[in-house]
Amino acid sequence: MAEAHQAVAFQFTITPEGIDLQLSHEALRQVYLSGLRSWKKRIVRLKNNVITGVYPASPSSWLFVVIAILATMYTRSDPSMGLIAKIQEHLPASGSMSMQCQTVVSAVLFSTLLWLSLIFTMKLCLKQLLSYHRWMFEQHGNVSTTTKVWVMLVRIFSGRQPLLYSYQGSLPNLPVPAIKDTVKRYLESVRPLKSDSEFERMTNLAKEFEDSLGSRLQWYLKLKALWASNYVSDWWEEYIYLRGRGPIMVNSNYYGMVLILFSCLFSHLFFHTRFMFMPSPPPFYLSICSIWAIFSYILPPFLPLSVQWLLRSCIPCCSYQYQRLFDTCRIPGIIRVVHWQDSEYVAVYHRGRYFRLWLYQAGRMLSPREIEYQIQRILDDPSPPAPGEEKLGAFTAGDRIPWAKARKEFFSSGVNKRSLDCIEKAAFFVTLDDDEQGMMGDDPAANVDRYAKSLLHGKCYDRWFDKSFSVVIFKNGKNGLNAEHSWADAPIVSHMWEYALATDSFQLGYNEEGHCKGDVNPSLPQPQRLTWDIPKQCQEQVAQCLAVAQPLADDIDFHVFAFRDFGKGSIKKIKMSPDGFIQLALQLAFYRDRGMFCLTYEASMTRLFREGRTETVRSCSSESCAFIKAFENGEDVEVCRRLIRNASEKHQMLYRLAMTGAGIDRHLFCLYVVSKYLGIESPFLKEALSEPWRLSTSQTPFQQLELFDFVNHPDYITCGGGFGPVADDGYGVSYSLIGEKIISFHVSSKHSCPDTDSHKFGTQIRKALHDLLQLMTINQSDAAGSEQNHSSKTQNKKEL
Repeated sequence: MAEAHQAVAFQFTITPEGIDLQLSHEALRQVYLSGLRSWKKRIVRLKNNVITGVYPASPSSWLFVVIAILATMYTRSDPSMGLIAKIQEHLPASGSMSMQCQTVVSAVLFSTLLWLSLIFTMKLCLKQLLSYHRWMFEQHGNVSTTTKVWVMLVRIFSGRQPLLYSYQGSLPNLPVPAIKDTVKRYLESVRPLKSDSEFERMTNLAKEFEDSLGSRLQWYLKLKALWASNYVSDWWEEYIYLRGRGPIMVNSNYYGMVLILFSCLFSHLFFHTRFMFMPSPPPFYLSICSIWAIFSYILPPFLPLSVQWLLRSCIPCCSYQYQRLFDTCRIPGIIRVVHWQDSEYVAVYHRGRYFRLWLYQAGRMLSPREIEYQIQRILDDPSPPAPGEEKLGAFTAGDRIPWAKARKEFFSSGVNKRSLDCIEKAAFFVTLDDDEQGMMGDDPAANVDRYAKSLLHGKCYDRWFDKSFSVVIFKNGKNGLNAEHSWADAPIVSHMWEYALATDSFQLGYNEEGHCKGDVNPSLPQPQRLTWDIPKQCQEQVAQCLAVAQPLADDIDFHVFAFRDFGKGSIKKIKMSPDGFIQLALQLAFYRDRGMFCLTYEASMTRLFREGRTETVRSCSSESCAFIKAFENGEDVEVCRRLIRNASEKHQMLYRLAMTGAGIDRHLFCLYVVSKYLGIESPFLKEALSEPWRLSTSQTPFQQLELFDFVNHPDYITCGGGFGPVADDGYGVSYSLIGEKIISFHVSSKHSCPDTDSHKFGTQIRKALHDLLQLMTINQSDAAGSEQNHSSKTQNKKEL
């Protein structure tokens, strides 16, 4: 109990002689150091806010302007054209200052106003420059003169060394597309999916909407676009994520995997090469460094985002979503995500018990070895879970209404509120899982599928699905994360995860005994065990939430695989977009799997605009359907090549339109929200937004290639992450282009649907990739033979 006594700053007892006051000097010292660090962070935050606020100028430029104005006045010139004299006349304390002092003060005030005006002008100019997007529609290597001049001007107005949030005030607002353009693109996207009669009916509904209700709803959207930073993002977060009353586990949350060696000999090669000299490797420790790396991501000098993330080295993207990466939790009932600041601990779950693990001591961050020491204390703790504690996390996995009611009834006061606050206000959540996961054993492929399922939902109660993200560390040293989706999109979490994994693997490392490097302070206080008082009624509600979540988790069918036969390097050689090539392969695979085309969702970003998040690329187009029909019907090779290039170019155009604010679905969604506020029903909007996404896809991009050396460390690659299917009878597909030679896929579906099978669909994806590359790489001399072979395959398929 020595640590508990040290945690108390003072004690007192009442005796016949009076009050005996006992101060703990160590505790007071800790309070002082903690407060000192907190004030230092506030000062740093204030400094960064000032630097960001005056960007693209710098604070030192104010002094330059003041000196220039004073020097000009010294030459008896008046650069203010009489404004300095006017300011001098209205100085409130002019009677107590000499004439010369009044002149200097007036000049300084004028210089400050001039400096602020110049900053405003530069921000406005930069905002106008960043509204130019023609560069995105130009082919690589064929850049227009206009774009070259534009790039030069952007770099001039951007200043030097931008910080993470430097460009926020200069990013343009997301434009509201014209109603007729959105309706036209929508009709084009559904044409290949509807019969002639269905399309005619939808066209009539669209025309009626465009001629009547559409213009009224559009007026409200334009008004919001003038007033708000982004006319989509707040409604998207609220209505798509926060107002949903179903489980967020599987349906909304997603997962990310650790660095993984794609080899059937993973268990042997990884552990026995990395720790071959250990007498007995302690597997849990093999991921402890990742906790330190994640926490250091937000602290100088380790923050990798001190320079703004730029496209093509000069085009900034919005960084708004990074603000809620840590210290953030989704709260049921209040329909919002709550963000705190400066949390210095993480919440840890192990064998049904919750702990608070402080990562700061005496004003400094614990070393990886000290974090390992504290984790070992948690592992060695023999205390059993309190009644109702073990499966408490099931509240966050089930329906939202029961969780909101239980939180209000059982967790609004007393010890339960204090413990719940500790979890929700933690920097992030950590689960020490007793299971072993990864590519191992006699069936490594199936084990990777189970690894993905475990990261997505676990046991339905051993993750805190409301936290911004939860790190999961398995018994054999593998790890991963589960992320809540409402506060940000996958690239934000992916950026942090890449940094943490690279830091863990290539910078921190472990000693010969398998422990984290560094020394340990043995006087560290014991991790704090959270206490609960869970009544029987609350325990029954936990069981009910688990009864809802468990079937949902059991129904998920996952298949994760690495396609190693070729990668984006081979695709670029045939002069096609790697993303467009993969999307066409997915379309072909789905057509072969189901014998039909479907509405396809591909996520793209709109972070070229302030507070931008995502837009939908409707990958299934008339061009892609025409190609697939021709290819499957055994058409001439040259015809198929022409059609596939048309389809790829169409996909690239749709992607560029989505990125530049000319997408379809976010505009229709916001029009629908306005119609609901006005209490008006729109048959067109209702039907357009109720169509199921049977194929939901997303590419997880690598953003920090400099952290991974695929040449010298080819065995260390990350296979990205995945998510659950959007439609009950559809697939969810996440993919990553790893280096030049590997493409990883995460395929999800539901066992309950007889028409879907993730492993079967994975096989179709592999075959489609091979067939498309073969189509584009066969030479002319082999064309006749290939056509004959292609036609015979098609005929055999028809006969079958």
